[in-house]
Amino acid sequence: MSADIENNNLKKAHFGDDFAWGVSVAAQQIEGSADVDGRGESVWDVFSAKKGKILNNDTPEIACDYYNRYREDILLIKKLNIPNYRFSISWPRILPKGMGTVNKAGIDYYNRIIDFCLEQGIEPWVTVYHWDLPYELEIRGGWTNREILNWFSDYVRICAQHFGDRVKHWMVMNEPAVFVGAGYFLGIHAPGRTGIRNFLPAVHHAVLAMGIGGRILREMCPDAEIGTTFSCSYIEPYSQNKRDVDAAIRADAFINRLFIEAVSGMGYPTEVKVFSEIKEFMKPGDAELMKFDFDFIGIQNYTREIVKSTIFVPYIGAKLVKAKERKVAETAMGWEVYPPAIYEVIKKFSAYPEVKKIIITENGAAFPDMVIDGEVDDAQRLEYLQQHMAQVLKAKNEGAKVAGYFIWCLMDNFEWAEGYHARFGIIHVDFETQKRTIKSSGKWYGEFLKG
Repeated sequence: MSADIENNNLKKAHFGDDFAWGVSVAAQQIEGSADVDGRGESVWDVFSAKKGKILNNDTPEIACDYYNRYREDILLIKKLNIPNYRFSISWPRILPKGMGTVNKAGIDYYNRIIDFCLEQGIEPWVTVYHWDLPYELEIRGGWTNREILNWFSDYVRICAQHFGDRVKHWMVMNEPAVFVGAGYFLGIHAPGRTGIRNFLPAVHHAVLAMGIGGRILREMCPDAEIGTTFSCSYIEPYSQNKRDVDAAIRADAFINRLFIEAVSGMGYPTEVKVFSEIKEFMKPGDAELMKFDFDFIGIQNYTREIVKSTIFVPYIGAKLVKAKERKVAETAMGWEVYPPAIYEVIKKFSAYPEVKKIIITENGAAFPDMVIDGEVDDAQRLEYLQQHMAQVLKAKNEGAKVAGYFIWCLMDNFEWAEGYHARFGIIHVDFETQKRTIKSSGKWYGEFLKG
């Protein structure tokens, strides 16, 4: 990289005119109004109501009150010169029972959001499924029940039918490795299921749903770009000892390769032996159904992980060595600040011949921000974002297929199991008053996007 870019004198022009800049949010994390206008319960509403599941027993009932304040927040996006806005549709707001009767109030709500974005010159990028499974479907087995392929297909069709005339960028799913791994294996996210017998069918059904959802969107929205998003971390072994190296390979298969390779037609990685048991849930024709030729993939990276061999973690025989143990810079989530990680994952995913284009659909950091005299000087986040954007540019300049960058996230919100403790926003939210304050990082991004 040039000295200019190394010194974070980044300019929008360095990335080219057709590079997509944006900001991301998710319905469950910002909307609130959990039982308003016919919305049904989601797995996160039920999970967070259980004592001890969420830090400080926080719940998403009110969140950022975006359901009522969306115009104010979209105007802030416009004020910051952000041209693209990634948000998700709430499945239980559209189909309160997960299937059956469509909730007109939910359709009307997202129509208002899409129309208002377009009026303000902001392009909507819509995620169909961002973890808020209707609770009525979880009672029936959720992602472990193959019937979810029918439920999900109906839901995707409804979204395409009502919003496809204006939405030109779709993402079928958000981070399947996380909602399946944390929700159906570790039990630390909704719906709180544990064990390999829940995990394996949920993996396979999520993969099939991405392929099926992609086909529906392409058929019903022929002029749109169809994508999906994957969480990824740059994985390195703790040492060059063969056991640690092999553990890192297994962790990489589990964290990074499982879903991208399945939807790319490569099957499930063989380095983790238990993945071979997914064949129990496969039916004739599934190998073809799993595959879909996405126009782009979203990759979502925050950190790298250092991995050590262990006999105490079943199936992958690997454990993460935390940033604190290694005495390196970390965020409020305990994640290492390591900007080259995003460069490494862009190069890794770019190497798949099936990947046509990469959009960074999430990158950002949580730090303990404070409002002082009406200002939020989040110098650590600003540095984090600048350094990561420089690494994105480095990858782009070396020929990687990266064509966009979205910050996670627009504003502080309900951060899943971390509740309201972890602040990722470039806009500060006072959750008592719902007052919004643009942080220094947000002001910088707005100036940067002016060009």
